[in-house]
Amino acid sequence: MAEQPVISVMLIVADADAAVAWYKTALGATERWNLGGVAGLDVGGAAFFVHEVNPANPAETSPGRAGVTSARIELFVEDPDAVIERAVAAGAAAGPAIADHDAPWGTHRQGGFIDPFGHKWSVGDRSPLGPFPR
Repeated sequence: MAEQPVISVMLIVADADAAVAWYKTALGATERWNLGGVAGLDVGGAAFFVHEVNPANPAETSPGRAGVTSARIELFVEDPDAVIERAVAAGAAAGPAIADHDAPWGTHRQGGFIDPFGHKWSVGDRSPLGPFPR
């Protein structure tokens, strides 16, 4: 029987060990596995990966080296204010301030930060992926 499809996020970083340590401190991430240079992490059951820049693969670079990022990581938690405060206290740059947003799935609070590796994060309290109120 085939497994359900899975989409994963792989964050390219200049220093995987530093990134693993930062995500543990700032987001309370737990380490699923670590192969040295690439690691699987988890925030409250939501998995993501970090991968150190590989100089032999110029198609994959970190936002810090590229000078830009075109993706945003969205994290949905019970208390987005506390997550953003913790991330900023650990060295993230403050992003959009927490604000209430009206959306088809209901009003939700969301704000953000940019982690020390150049990745943009939005942190909200209600995911548009559901479950949706009826």
